[in-house]
Amino acid sequence: MSTDESRDGVSLTNLDDPLFDGADATKRDLLEYLDGVRDRIIPALFDRPLSVIRVHRGQEAFMQKNVPKYTPSWVRTVPYWAEASKREVNYALCNDRRTLLWFANQRAVEYHPALVRIDRPDRMTHLVLDLDPPDADAFSMAVRAARLVRQVLADVGLEGAVKTSGAKGVHVFVPIDDQATMEDSAAATRAIAARAERLDPAIATTAFMKEDRGGKVFVDSTRIGGGTVIAAYSPRVRPGVPVSFPIDWGDLDDVAPADFNVHTALRHLGDGDPWATHMPKPQRLGADLIEEGHAIPVARVQAMHEGKRRVRARRTDH
Repeated sequence: MSTDESRDGVSLTNLDDPLFDGADATKRDLLEYLDGVRDRIIPALFDRPLSVIRVHRGQEAFMQKNVPKYTPSWVRTVPYWAEASKREVNYALCNDRRTLLWFANQRAVEYHPALVRIDRPDRMTHLVLDLDPPDADAFSMAVRAARLVRQVLADVGLEGAVKTSGAKGVHVFVPIDDQATMEDSAAATRAIAARAERLDPAIATTAFMKEDRGGKVFVDSTRIGGGTVIAAYSPRVRPGVPVSFPIDWGDLDDVAPADFNVHTALRHLGDGDPWATHMPKPQRLGADLIEEGHAIPVARVQAMHEGKRRVRARRTDH
């Protein structure tokens, strides 16, 4: 029996192959899930430069930013300067079902859209706080940290939506208008993280270096600029293929990341699109928050300098 078929003009191959070791899912399971959730995931990807994580059976997963040479001509692409690699990259735009099916057939499991759209590459559409607990069994700590972030937002007249990361933590998205520059949006994100840490320093930390976190939840404010974050509804390359899933704030205590995977997520969704439903309208960032954030060092830069300082100190000690 052939495991190949065609859908929306896209040839689909080897559908009954295992997706990856430990997935407990086939390539068909991935494809059926993504096709089933297409009306909800495509709006989260629309007009955003897209990076994907692909996994070939028996090989390590890898991130793909530049589209391969064999990409069909009907896949829309956009040239975009990649700051990390200091070069122009041709990113795909996953704006339609056909492109999503093509990616699924390429064994693209994870979908990481940019925080900017191609029509305004100088403006972030959301602030993102990535709440990373110290280990996989500490999801309840991430939930407590998310509530700290929610309190900070409420204190400055903002609202956010929350989802599981699909790994061990939680993401809070704060939609913003197009008034703030990239630098101001980044500053506001740092200020929110710092305020969350001050609300309960026993739970939350902004320490970028792992050895400095003391078993607390890292409130990561570094998802900024042209950076990416896992899309709502995207699967993850992890055992059981969990999915980054939107949660109502009132339901956070009653869920676990493993509840939502490529086999179960559609059942939980029914006909709904909770990410669109829960997402507030774009909001204006206050000047006070921005000003406070500009006084806070950028975490990555600070960590780099601190790392170098520690290396020098160790050499001196020896």
